[in-house]
Amino acid sequence: MTENNILANLPAPVADMPARNLPVPADVYRVPGFAPEPDTAAVPVPLSHYIWILRRNWWKILLFVACSVTATVVVSSRLIPIYESTTTVDIDRQMPSAIIGQEATRTVANDSDQFLATQAKLIQSDSVLRPVAQQFRLLETDAEKPDTASGTADSRQDAPVRLKNLKITRPPNTYLLLISYRSADSRLAADVANGIAHSYLEHTYDIRYKSSASLSAFMEKQLEELKAKMERSSAALVQFERELNVINPEEKTSILSARLLQLNTEFTNAQADRVRREAAHNSVASGTIEAAQVSSQGESLRKLSERLDEEQQKFAEIKAHYGPNHPEYKKADLQVAEVQQQLQRTKDNIRQRVDVEFREALNRESMLRKAVSETKTEFDNLNARSFEYQSLKREAEADKTLYEELVRKIKEATINSGFQNSAIRIADMARPALKAVFPNLKLNILLAFLFSILLAVAIAIVGDILNNTVRDPEQISQTLATEVIGTLPAVKEWRGRVLSAGDRNAALVPLGESASGLSTFEEAIRTLRNSILLTDFDRRIRSLMITSSAPSEGKSTTAVHLALAHAQQGRRTLLVDGDLRRPSIHRRFDIPSLVGLSNVLTNGTPWRSVLVHKEEVPTLDILPVGPPSRRASDLVGTRLAEILEEACAEYDLVVLDSPPLLGFPEPLQMAAAVDGVLIVAVAGRTNRKALRSAISTLNRLRTNIVGVVLNEVRVDSSDNYYYHYYHPKYYKNYHDAAAG
Repeated sequence: MTENNILANLPAPVADMPARNLPVPADVYRVPGFAPEPDTAAVPVPLSHYIWILRRNWWKILLFVACSVTATVVVSSRLIPIYESTTTVDIDRQMPSAIIGQEATRTVANDSDQFLATQAKLIQSDSVLRPVAQQFRLLETDAEKPDTASGTADSRQDAPVRLKNLKITRPPNTYLLLISYRSADSRLAADVANGIAHSYLEHTYDIRYKSSASLSAFMEKQLEELKAKMERSSAALVQFERELNVINPEEKTSILSARLLQLNTEFTNAQADRVRREAAHNSVASGTIEAAQVSSQGESLRKLSERLDEEQQKFAEIKAHYGPNHPEYKKADLQVAEVQQQLQRTKDNIRQRVDVEFREALNRESMLRKAVSETKTEFDNLNARSFEYQSLKREAEADKTLYEELVRKIKEATINSGFQNSAIRIADMARPALKAVFPNLKLNILLAFLFSILLAVAIAIVGDILNNTVRDPEQISQTLATEVIGTLPAVKEWRGRVLSAGDRNAALVPLGESASGLSTFEEAIRTLRNSILLTDFDRRIRSLMITSSAPSEGKSTTAVHLALAHAQQGRRTLLVDGDLRRPSIHRRFDIPSLVGLSNVLTNGTPWRSVLVHKEEVPTLDILPVGPPSRRASDLVGTRLAEILEEACAEYDLVVLDSPPLLGFPEPLQMAAAVDGVLIVAVAGRTNRKALRSAISTLNRLRTNIVGVVLNEVRVDSSDNYYYHYYHPKYYKNYHDAAAG
């Protein structure tokens, strides 16, 4: 179905409606008050956008990279070549640091990293570097000249030597130190590296020798004092032995201790024996036979008792048979008396013996007690002096041992001081380098190439991020909540054919007969026309205001071509130049502007009398702006609405070219008087904030914003423009046939 058929099929009441104020659907108007907040949610940037940025700026990136690489080559070629020589130092941690003594048998601690780090710092010390710097006059060269910005000459002379071109490194997992030096002279670099290595070896030997010498001197100084102290302690020990009158008090103490132990044992036994004899003495003293029998003479006493019993038994038997005068009776009586006498004598004898034994035991106990007491006293006295003797002896022995140890240490230090340890040795001498290490042309070119690419890409991406202009329809829809109803491509021949004063009639050329360079613009105008007129079938736009947020954004050009495109459909079209400050439509159509809209607003001149008709487009009428008038701008709000209402009754479409919205008051009054407002923005130039401000202003007025037209769109304006771009080759045959 063609465009004319679509327009012809519109409802008759809508097509023939004379009035401008038509019923508008509720969803046409915005919410009164403020503009709707655009959707500012973060939208993820696709990878294709970054690829488009690189494709758009590829020539700039290549130019920047080429310039960077070229500059690197030029600078590197002009730099003075620097040579580097390296001396390898081997550090043997297993080698003892001394030839005798504890240092010779000391085990290696597990501190290789700390030890090698210490040696690396020692190589960079002033004591190692100063002799080399003075030998090769390194401090006089510019490369190693010290900082003389501050301080006196003497202070600079005493400052520690630091060689800037010296580098000390350690290969991982090794006991090697690499001493590297750089210089413009390859021979000097090798000599300095070897000189530093030898200076380091000599310095370590000097440190060890001076340490051993100072230790020997200190120990020799202490030796005399220690010798005198040893002699005093030995003399005190001899004098003490003389006072004790013993050679070894310790042995004497041991003898007394054994003797005291033996006496204690005998004294204990004597006490037990005395107690036993005392008990026997007390029992015998009681006079009972049983007590006497307990004594040592108890056996003889028992036998006498048994004999007495036998004699008494015989006597009893004789007594029973014989009388007192009988010889047997007398004989038996005499025998009993004799046995009794013997028993009595035995008891007396036992009593005497027990008494004697008791006295002997008592005397022996007393003697042993006295001996134990005397021995204990002698032992205590000797033991008390023995502690003093032990103290003097330990002191004398300690002084002697310390003296002997000090003498031995002095001898060891004297021997070790002359021992030059080979634990640190030069494994590989430095040789003059054949190839310079700086500048490395290949490496510099590679780094310049990589970093320049990264920098150029970063600048391109950052520039795109900081770009605050509108670029494509999708961006406007997401950030401004406004639809883009059309895009107008940039035309290379534009300035020479339409806008120039020498070809003002170019705008009147029929769309099918224009140059091939303008064909895409013509198709875009037709698409924009259909987007405006065919969007809503319930409400037809009869008056359309075309404006922009800022000047020189193509609103007048869009208005002219949109009016031409509508008029060439055979529909009556009125083009009103409402830009009272900077009119341009009369120049585009090469018509006079002696009378026009300003006369209608100020003098009440009928607007139909000032219309201009072009024979090339019979359905197009033009209302020029007329002479400039400040008063006309103030009368736009009261008179323009009546003019548009009358014109809408006679024309199918009234196109009003207005001034820019921002900074001028009359566009607001014009917007309130038309059915729809079309905003023109330039891709890559119009500021998003300015466009948002213009849309917010129109929303507060409750105007019907038809949409935004994105002007001067190029293929490289955005990575999304591919879908909005017109392909002239597709229409080439059609235009060639139409032109023929």
